[in-house]
Amino acid sequence: MSKLQKLYDMIQYSKELNLPLPDEYLQQANELEEEIIKKEILPILSEKIEPVIGQIQRELVLVVDYIPNEPLSVRISRKRNFTASMETIEIVPDPKVEHNVGNIKRNSPTKSAKTNLRVTFRDGTMIENRFAKDTLLEVIQKVGVEKVRAIGIVQCGVPLISNTIDNIYGNAQVDIADGWYLITHSSTGQKRQQIEKISEALNLGLKVEIL
Repeated sequence: MSKLQKLYDMIQYSKELNLPLPDEYLQQANELEEEIIKKEILPILSEKIEPVIGQIQRELVLVVDYIPNEPLSVRISRKRNFTASMETIEIVPDPKVEHNVGNIKRNSPTKSAKTNLRVTFRDGTMIENRFAKDTLLEVIQKVGVEKVRAIGIVQCGVPLISNTIDNIYGNAQVDIADGWYLITHSSTGQKRQQIEKISEALNLGLKVEIL
């Protein structure tokens, strides 16, 4: 049984017994539903619809009306204005990056000495882990994943924070949570530069040291 199904069962059980429903149950269910949409539904829709819909040269909105245990309904509207009362969540997968495989350098047999990062916040909070990638990840989680994503940092042609797994660097992407992935295919020096960019963009005043 999936985690989402367990949550559904707990929610239904609470309703049947008229028990108070913890907000975190609904929040977790929403996050897992959005993750399924990002990882499984949207890629299929993009792959199947884009080649055909490209023939149409006017803007339109496709509305997928899904009600459990009922036939799926898809409606078309040429209006792009939604009422303020309508709850809309835009989940757009990052486009696939076309890498020039011939230009990708393979790792050299000679490895440089291991280095690490120490990041100090204005309030004195210090983040330092055994591996630089873990320090980068913890800094991003503390600052806010979506705030960092909005900065638009790119590594190896891939967004630093992406909602898709890259076909070349996927093994170097760390699953953060909620469908977000952090690319860690970079040197300690590059990770330091990434943290410094985050600090500058968000005015965090971070002190970043290579150890």
